[in-house]
Amino acid sequence: MDKKIPLTQKKFDELTARLQECKTTGKMEVAQALKTAKEFGDLSENAEYTAAKDAQQKLEIEIAKLEEILSCAYPIDPSSLSTKTVGIGLRVKVLFDGDPEDLAEEYTIVNSLEVNTAENKISDESPLGNALMGKAKGESASFKSPNGRTVSLKILDIIKD
Repeated sequence: MDKKIPLTQKKFDELTARLQECKTTGKMEVAQALKTAKEFGDLSENAEYTAAKDAQQKLEIEIAKLEEILSCAYPIDPSSLSTKTVGIGLRVKVLFDGDPEDLAEEYTIVNSLEVNTAENKISDESPLGNALMGKAKGESASFKSPNGRTVSLKILDIIKD
């Protein structure tokens, strides 16, 4: 991964903590499971040993992925964010064409690793997020929805949390 990955401080801290947990608790648990499984004897037909080896492999893959992400990731400094244009880490209040003002919606633009539709956190690479990136308050944007329909909206506000 050569691309720099901007993350909120919260997500950066979550990934760092998960990596630490995998390297400590996770490895200890797998080592204990392997030790216990070996005590059952014949490893060629030992389901517990096979399961422990699978868990070890999954853990090593997760550690490698987390290390790769964190080697390219950096936490966004909220104080450095400008609300002049839409960018990662900012909330955007939008009004879709044809909707009354009271149906305005807010989205937080995040990296794809942080997407959470329940919290209206959308990726800068999603059709909507991409259409909003770099736009200023008062500007209009449009994008193609998954069904091929063009959706237009207006940016009402850009907010720093």
